Amino acid sequence: MDLLRGSFSAVRHKRPFAIDAIVILPDHLHCIWTLPEGDADFMLRWRLIKTWFSKHSDLENIWQQRYWEHVLRDERDFANHVDYIHYNPVKHGLVGKVIDWPCSSFHRYVKHGLYAEDWGGDAVAIECVGRE
Repeated sequence: MDLLRGSFSAVRHKRPFAIDAIVILPDHLHCIWTLPEGDADFMLRWRLIKTWFSKHSDLENIWQQRYWEHVLRDERDFANHVDYIHYNPVKHGLVGKVIDWPCSSFHRYVKHGLYAEDWGGDAVAIECVGRE
């Protein structure tokens, strides 16, 4: 985790961006970034993060060749994607409650009063709500 954090930090120092939401799972991650005005170069930042991480790691071929980029249209789209990111560990069966996954910006959102600690509830409860 420290190595990934270091790669993000090193790249943000040279190519600034804000991490609005993030979740790190065992085999992938999701995040929402805000780049400086007039700068839309997500691809360069991902390449630099992957390169920095690879140079400082003993792991080989850890990164997928692709990534998906989506420009958020409005506040509702932003909120839906933040919810998706934070719920992802439950979706993948890694935890039963969103709050139980440590590698997530969900904890920052709770600290700032943007989510309740019990948001997302239990995996069973969420699945039932979705079927009504």
